Amino acid sequence: MRFTSEQRLDDGVLEREFTLGEIPGILWTPESASASASNSASASPSAPAPLILLGHPPLGLRKMYPRLVARARQSAADGFATATIELPGSGDRPRWAAVEQARADLRRVMQAGEPVGDEIVDALVLPLVDKAVPEWQAALDALLSLPGICGPVGYSGGVISIGVRLAAVDPRIAAAVLFAGSFVPRAVFEEARQVTVPLHVLLQWDDEGNDRQAALDLFDAFGSEEKTLHANMGGHTGVPQFAGDAAAQFFTRHLNAAGGTR
Repeated sequence: MRFTSEQRLDDGVLEREFTLGEIPGILWTPESASASASNSASASPSAPAPLILLGHPPLGLRKMYPRLVARARQSAADGFATATIELPGSGDRPRWAAVEQARADLRRVMQAGEPVGDEIVDALVLPLVDKAVPEWQAALDALLSLPGICGPVGYSGGVISIGVRLAAVDPRIAAAVLFAGSFVPRAVFEEARQVTVPLHVLLQWDDEGNDRQAALDLFDAFGSEEKTLHANMGGHTGVPQFAGDAAAQFFTRHLNAAGGTR
C-alpha cells in the first residue's frame, strides 16, 4: 500500500488516497485515531479505530466520492475508520470486456422490457465478485497493519453479492450492512446460507430496478441468527435519513462490543 495524497477535512477527519498495486482507494480516519496529518512514524494514534469497508456500485470512485465521503464523515463521528477501493473495470482501472458486454446485454433487455435472465445476471455479477472479493481482502490485510486502525471490521453497502461473499469467507468481517438493490445470481443464495455475522439489510420497497421478491428470498437465506430487514417506501436512491442512522447504530453496537477497545 502506498499513500499518494492526504488532507485534513474541516471536521478533523484525515483523508488519504492510496494505491494497492494497480487498485486506487481512499482511507478516512477520525481525528481521535490520528495524532497528526503527517505520515511520519513519530505520529502515534491515541485511540485505534475499528474499520468499516465502504462498498459502492461500479460507477467509479470519482463519481461516488460525494456519497462515500458523507458516509465516511458520519462513521468518523461515531469513532470508526472507513476505507474503500475502486472495483475491477471501474473508474480509471482497465476496461473489462466481458463485464462491458454483460452490461450492454442488460441494457438491451431492460430497454426492450424483457425479463433479465439468470445467464445475464451470472455474467454481470459473478466475475465481479470473483475478482473484487480477493482485492477487498488484500486491502484489508494492508489496512489492518496500519497504526490507528484495528478490528473488528464491518462491511457496508455496495454490490450486495460482494458483501455476501466477503462476509461468508473472511472471518475478520464481524457485522455487515447490506443494501438490496442489485441483481443477485442464484449461486449467491447458497453462499448466503454460510453468512453467520449480524446483518442489517436495507430494502427500498419501490426500487424500480430491484427484484423485491429476490431481495426477500436472499434475506431469508442468510444463516445469521441476528438479521434485521429495514424496508422503506421509495425508489433506489430514496433511503431515508433515519434508516441510515439505524445502520450507524448497528455498527456502533456490534463493532464496539466485539472489539472491547472503546
